[in-house]
Amino acid sequence: MPHCIVEYTDNLVSDNIIPRFLEELAVKFRSRGDIFPVGGLRIRAIRLNEYIIADGRGDYAFVNVTVKIGPGRDPDFQKQFFSETFDIMKSHFSSLFASRPLALSLYVEEASKNGSFKANSIHAHMKSTS
Repeated sequence: MPHCIVEYTDNLVSDNIIPRFLEELAVKFRSRGDIFPVGGLRIRAIRLNEYIIADGRGDYAFVNVTVKIGPGRDPDFQKQFFSETFDIMKSHFSSLFASRPLALSLYVEEASKNGSFKANSIHAHMKSTS
């Protein structure tokens, strides 16, 4: 972990904006490999083509990021890191935000020790190839 799931409305598919955002997220998380092991990083996007936003009128759009992390990270670290991550999100989408109705959100979910099951050979592969 972390796993970042970016959900976005299909009316935002232009100018390669989502793939660039995914890379920005990856850079942010990799910068703290001491807290979030790089071999556990998963960032993915899900384009939504069925949705209703607000009153259903207009060309409304949204981007929602859900980050799932393992337990045990310091709450002060989490607050700072994810505040910075949301700032990256707001900056990345700032021109769209200024030019159209757009909602941005980021949620962090911390897995419980009893509710997270994983098997991952990527960590060992990364060590053997470095």
